Amino acid sequence: MHPLRKQRLIAIVALLVGLGIATTFTLAALNENLDHFYSPTEVSEGKITQGKRFRLGGVVLEDSTQRSSETLEVSFVVTDRIANTPVRFSGILPDLYKEGQSVIATGSLDNGVFVATQVLAKHDETYMPPEVADAIAKAKAKQAAGGQAETAK
Repeated sequence: MHPLRKQRLIAIVALLVGLGIATTFTLAALNENLDHFYSPTEVSEGKITQGKRFRLGGVVLEDSTQRSSETLEVSFVVTDRIANTPVRFSGILPDLYKEGQSVIATGSLDNGVFVATQVLAKHDETYMPPEVADAIAKAKAKQAAGGQAETAK
């Protein structure tokens, strides 16, 4: 092989290896920063590890909001009408926050309680985030399938 071709081949191989390493690091960094969405049913099934950051979506259970009189600490329950997940949040809730309405909270699990760092509320009466609507539909389908299996026994 001609020395000039050999140098070009080595340069191309080195460039491809470097590009592969850079792509691997970029994808790993992006994956760590993704917030996956889970419903209360998936949380109750144990699909989430303690301390891992994710988004929890559902409906705020009626009569579940409790506010601290001395701090900005708020606790409430998010439900998909199948399972419930208690949520603790320290901060000011959005103006549109209301019981019986959809919310998406970002945070992590701590001993079975979702500790939220951010709470987002829906923007009008007819809107439900697609992730929440899909999670509720999946939970209802799973519950219906479980009910049919029990009646078949």
